[in-house]
Amino acid sequence: MKGGKKKRKILPYFLVAPSIVFFLVFYIYPILYNMYLSFFEWNLISPTKDFVGFQNFKSLFSSDEFLEVISNSLIYMGTVVFFTVIIALLLAVWLNKNNFIHTMIQGLVFSPYIISFVSVSFVWMWLMDVDYGLLNYFLGLLGFEKCQWINHPDTALLSIILVGIWKLVGYDTLVIIGGLQSIPKSIYESVAMDARPSWKTFLQITVPMVSPTLFFLVIVNLITSAKVFETIAIMTKGGPLNSTNTLVYYIYKVAFDYFEIGSASAAGVVLFVILAIITFFYFKILSNKVNYASD
Repeated sequence: MKGGKKKRKILPYFLVAPSIVFFLVFYIYPILYNMYLSFFEWNLISPTKDFVGFQNFKSLFSSDEFLEVISNSLIYMGTVVFFTVIIALLLAVWLNKNNFIHTMIQGLVFSPYIISFVSVSFVWMWLMDVDYGLLNYFLGLLGFEKCQWINHPDTALLSIILVGIWKLVGYDTLVIIGGLQSIPKSIYESVAMDARPSWKTFLQITVPMVSPTLFFLVIVNLITSAKVFETIAIMTKGGPLNSTNTLVYYIYKVAFDYFEIGSASAAGVVLFVILAIITFFYFKILSNKVNYASD
């Protein structure tokens, strides 16, 4: 009997052990090793690493280029997350109907999400071509001047942001539709008896009821936008004039073009810290405002 009790106690740990090992090897160890490398100067080829302490961090924060990279990253993340969630919420409210047309539109809206970022980037490069792009063609028809899109520092980052929003909004829309369909119909029936304006119903009933979904999507979009790489690598390569260079692309360039592994690792630590701080304050400030009430 005692042996059987011990086996039952050990069995759960045995079953979760492969997942724990996988998590430690492929998640925790790379983070710790990256932090370790950030204190060294190493070119990836030499077998020796020179300990430099916090010199890599000092060099990064004394560089105007790196400070601009951080600014670009924060602008990209904030803008993409905000507008993606807002647009997706409005689309979800409109598409939350069980008929053939709206179901078909849901599929069309979601389709960009399943397309690879590489394919998306090439398509948008053509759309944003200054001379032959479809966007400038329509702008010409409307009487506007041609936009430089990704060819000018003033518009390049906004162009990349537009691509990011277009890519993510379909996923968010379907997730929010799922949240909307879980709201009991009796709530809306009770509200209808009060003859309340639709915009008040939206702000006071719909938004609070889907707040757990919105809370989840903000975190997912934040992490996804922080990892943006393919779009920049294909469309702009961080230019023009460093205007679209973000942290992940900067890390890649420093590590594999300049072979400055220590500086790249330090930039990776900075990215980790930025995400940790944003996530901490996001949960600290907004987690208590999320409505988890159920029927």
